[in-house]
Amino acid sequence: MTEAGLLDTLDADDRRRLLAATHRRRFAAGEVIFHEGDRGESVHLIERGHVAIRVGTPLGDVATLAILGPGSAFGELALLDGGERRSASAVAMGPTETRVIDHDAFDALRRDHPQTERFLVELLATQVRRLTELAVEAMFVPADSRVLRRLLVVATQFGDADGTVVPLTQDDLASLAGTTRPTANRVLKRAEADGLLRLARGRIEILDTAQLSKRAK
Repeated sequence: MTEAGLLDTLDADDRRRLLAATHRRRFAAGEVIFHEGDRGESVHLIERGHVAIRVGTPLGDVATLAILGPGSAFGELALLDGGERRSASAVAMGPTETRVIDHDAFDALRRDHPQTERFLVELLATQVRRLTELAVEAMFVPADSRVLRRLLVVATQFGDADGTVVPLTQDDLASLAGTTRPTANRVLKRAEADGLLRLARGRIEILDTAQLSKRAK
């Protein structure tokens, strides 16, 4: 669900109150918005740009869990407990602007206007639905299809036409698809040989969305 959809769970007055309680933050490309393990004191609603959500692995690598675009929210557990440690890092993929609401500000808002609780409930429900979809996909969809599905999902955040450039590394895409880099590389190389995409350092250009969608099924 987008930010607009989340805010649509509130009536006009509560929506205005919530937005009035936020403040804007701007981040440069590559800037860390927060680190895994930091104290979580606020939630971010993305207005412009894209954010990568990443975690450290037991082997010392970094895995990308999600790429979020305008309308998405992250850091939502901070609204439940302002002292909660961040479970992942958030990094701006390009110039990014967010609306930020702090735990204490939201706590006061829902204390004075209990109906604003619907915003948090819908935010958490959206995350549960997303994680459920990914879990089902990981269990029942072959890795080759998962690689292309994740690529197409991220591509829709950067454009909806052939020629869209997705700033993903093959490591990022492998993490998103829950598979290995060699598998992602094999799938992408085959698609490139068939003229469906073009690979470059740190980016993937989509050349034939329709055929990629058919292959991802």
